Amino acid sequence: FDTVVAVVDSAGDTPELHTGLLAALAPHTGRLVLAVVPSYIPPLASLASLASIPSRTSIPSRTSDHRQEPIMTEPLRGPAFSSYAPEDVGWLLQDLSGVQLEAPTEEREEAIQAGGAHYAESLPVEYQPSPQYQELYRSALAASAARVARAVGTVTETVLAERSPSPVLVSLARAGTPVGVLMRRWARARHGLDLPHYAVSIVRGRGIDANALRWLAAHHDPADVVFVDGWTGKGAITRELKEALREFPGFDPEIVVLADPGSCVPTYGTREDFLIPSACLNSTVSGLISRTVLRSDLVGPADFHGAKFYRELAGADVSVEFVDAVAAHFDDVSDAVDEEVKELLAADRTPTWEGWAAVERISEEYGIHDVNLVKPGVGETTRVLLRRVPWKILAQRGAGADLDHVRLLAEQRGVPVEEVDGLPYTCVGLIHPRFTRGATGADGKAVASK
Repeated sequence: FDTVVAVVDSAGDTPELHTGLLAALAPHTGRLVLAVVPSYIPPLASLASLASIPSRTSIPSRTSDHRQEPIMTEPLRGPAFSSYAPEDVGWLLQDLSGVQLEAPTEEREEAIQAGGAHYAESLPVEYQPSPQYQELYRSALAASAARVARAVGTVTETVLAERSPSPVLVSLARAGTPVGVLMRRWARARHGLDLPHYAVSIVRGRGIDANALRWLAAHHDPADVVFVDGWTGKGAITRELKEALREFPGFDPEIVVLADPGSCVPTYGTREDFLIPSACLNSTVSGLISRTVLRSDLVGPADFHGAKFYRELAGADVSVEFVDAVAAHFDDVSDAVDEEVKELLAADRTPTWEGWAAVERISEEYGIHDVNLVKPGVGETTRVLLRRVPWKILAQRGAGADLDHVRLLAEQRGVPVEEVDGLPYTCVGLIHPRFTRGATGADGKAVASK
């Protein structure tokens, strides 16, 4: 960053501060500012009264037994939070709708790649699709609704057969939430089950919301909890969940997904990399909820992670319409689902992680040297074009209509689409590896350093 501000109280403004911390910071910034606030020691009487006030930090840490001191906050539900019906999903989140969290894509990317910010500390400005893009979404939904319905049925029936006859669906907000809503709909339509469904936050590099897990453990048997996501890319979130749940015994760390093109999980609806229409849009197909936010000044030790409810986008919301369109095909695909599940239950579905291997190869071949900047699959590529600063798109040679929306977004952002052979995915999005402000395509120019 061009400026670093160090804030201390007057008791901490010592010679050791200047020769230690400040001297260490100075080489890393163009301008170092020291702000000193007066120290204040309250009278003993005030200290005695403070001692009687419960501290927020009394909530157990992530390393505590999840059965102790459960978080008692109730889930947020529609219509107060999200456009889904209240029974469709309970959000184990806190409402940050009144906080300004959005930043321009280029500014976010610059801060993230400079190492000074985490992607979950801010939100991208919500992409508002053009009429042409909205028409593409409607066409994609009409073309693939039955295919999505079949994958929903397959993954739901596999869960009921292998994991639990009465699972508690816990989707990873927000891409997993439409899938969780659809799985709940399938279980109700096919088996008369009324499955609980919650949405929780997981953040790459920081893990799953520990307070949400404590709430779940206090209200349900952890053995019944099934974590749900939309699709796998290279499997980063799959690994993140497994690592996070080491501290919470009793929960099954195996995530289930609608599509697993990277071969990262054993329970899925399909391993084909096809367009899931909910990947085309942001909050307007996910109950009008933003990405989740984890920032220390907004999320305390006792809090759930945060998110925003974009009530102002209600006119463009297609969340319920998407679920209804897919659910309308449940009866049509039920026989095919039964046959597919029978085959899957007898098959070897051990993950091969071939997607991760492909990502590592692409990272080296294109001189990126960072797998986090390689986003494989139709869903992840769409996210790159909507939220990040794309460099180029790799498309499987001969890929058809599944990539129409990708080609349109790439054209709008001036990003080249390169057809290649040997991809295990339909497409791969590459985030700009040497990003500077304003670089939105392959020819982004570097800004001279200050």
